[in-house]
Amino acid sequence: MNRKELIKKALEAQEKAYVPYSGFHVGAALLSEDGKIYTGCNIEISSYSPTICAERTAIFKAISEGSMKIKAIAIVGDANPTFPCGVCRQVIREFGKDAEIIIANSEEDYNVYTIDDLLPYSFGPEDLEYTRKEEKNV
Repeated sequence: MNRKELIKKALEAQEKAYVPYSGFHVGAALLSEDGKIYTGCNIEISSYSPTICAERTAIFKAISEGSMKIKAIAIVGDANPTFPCGVCRQVIREFGKDAEIIIANSEEDYNVYTIDDLLPYSFGPEDLEYTRKEEKNV
């Protein structure tokens, strides 16, 4: 699947956003390493804290179906451009350290980033490995 096709899927997911409070529609489409596509939209809840972003919706759908590695993720939103929030950046980091992050306004207007571009000096699973190794040596 090419970038434009992934962006198209994100735009389709954006139309399904449930945003009665903010009115801010976001869609995401994830390409897993095994070639499957997972989409997500943001879903708001009146008490706000259970609200979930489009990116995490797509990622958690992929993980729950057994696709553990993100190859690429396209993100579209009402602001041009719409970047993932900090929490979503950390989740993308967990499952897609080397993923292409496509921030799009349309199928023709987009930029591609890495997680290091969006979340420099990030914390990941390998940081915990050091702690686990140290504990074993105690």
